[in-house]
Amino acid sequence: MLNPEAKLNPKIFSEDIEETPIRNGYGEGLLIAGERDKNVVVLCADLTESTRSEAFAKKFPERFFELGVAEQNLATIAAGLGISGKIPFISSYATFSPGRNWEQIRTTISYNDSNVKIAGHHAGISVGPDGATHQAIEDIATMRVMANMKVFVPCDAIEARRATVVAAQIWGPVYLRFAREKTPVVTTEETLFTSGKAEIFWQSKRPEVAIIACGTLVYNALVAAKELEKEKIGTMVLNNHTVKPMDEHTIIEVAKRCGAVVTVEEHQVAGGMGGAVAEVLARRCPTPQEFIGMQGVFGESGAPNELIERYGMGVKDIKRAAKKVIKRKK
Repeated sequence: MLNPEAKLNPKIFSEDIEETPIRNGYGEGLLIAGERDKNVVVLCADLTESTRSEAFAKKFPERFFELGVAEQNLATIAAGLGISGKIPFISSYATFSPGRNWEQIRTTISYNDSNVKIAGHHAGISVGPDGATHQAIEDIATMRVMANMKVFVPCDAIEARRATVVAAQIWGPVYLRFAREKTPVVTTEETLFTSGKAEIFWQSKRPEVAIIACGTLVYNALVAAKELEKEKIGTMVLNNHTVKPMDEHTIIEVAKRCGAVVTVEEHQVAGGMGGAVAEVLARRCPTPQEFIGMQGVFGESGAPNELIERYGMGVKDIKRAAKKVIKRKK
C-alpha cells in the first residue's frame, strides 16, 4: 500500500491524475528562490522558454543573463558568480549542459567548489521525437563522479520545485535533472524533500523486493508495486531522488528487509543511480539486484511512452525484474 507517512497524491492510480512537465517545477522554484534571496541569479543558453527560466527573467530582469548558444561560457561565467557571493542557476538541455561543457563544469565549478546550480533539461529518452542526439542518458554518471557535486533527480513537478529551492539553500555545486514531457504528479505539498534522504512511497506488510527508483519512472515503479501486490508479491518502493549524496542508511535498511533490489531509472544502467546503489550494497550489504534502464544502447525518435516500453522501462519490465530477482534470492 501507499505509505501514509509519505503523504502522496491519493489519485496516483486514478485515470484523472494530473500530469505536468517536471521542468515546470524548476521555473516555479526559481521564482521562490529569487524572492527569498536577492543573490539568486539565472543564466541560460538560448533556451529560456524551454527550460522554464522565462518567468524569472520577466520578474527579475536585472538578475537574468542570456548567453546564447555558448554552454562553455555559461559554466565559466557562473563559476565566477558562484565564488563571488551569488547563487547562479544555469540551464540548458542536458546533452549540452552538462554534456558539451563537462570540462568547464569540472574545472571551474566543481574543482573550485563554486556555488553553482546546474539544471539539465530534456533528460532521458522521453524527450521523444528529438532523437538520440538530444536524449541525455549518461548525465547522472558523468556528474555524480565529480568531487563536490550533488545530484538531484526529482520525480514530478512538485518535487522539482522543492529540489530547486533546496538547491539554492545549500552550499556548493548541484546538478538538477529534469524531464521534458508531462508526467503524473505523485507527490503533494506535504510530501517531504530533504537532500540526501530517500523516501519510502510504497510498503507491503511482507516485502520480498525493494524497487528503488528516481525521476520520471517513480510512477511506473508504484504502478508495478500495486500490480505485484495483487499477485501476492510484497514490495517496497523507494523514491531515491538524491543520487548524491545517497541515503546509504535507508538503502541498506530496505535491502536487508527485502533481500532483493530492483533499481529503476531513465538513464544508462552503467554508472547511473542503479550503479550508485550497487556500490553501496557491494560495500556494506551484498544483495541480489536487477537494473531497469537503458542497457548500453542509444535511443531513437518516437513517442515518449512508446520509447519507455521499447527500451524495457515499462511497468511490465519492472514486474518481470522484480520476479527475477526474487527467484535469484531464493
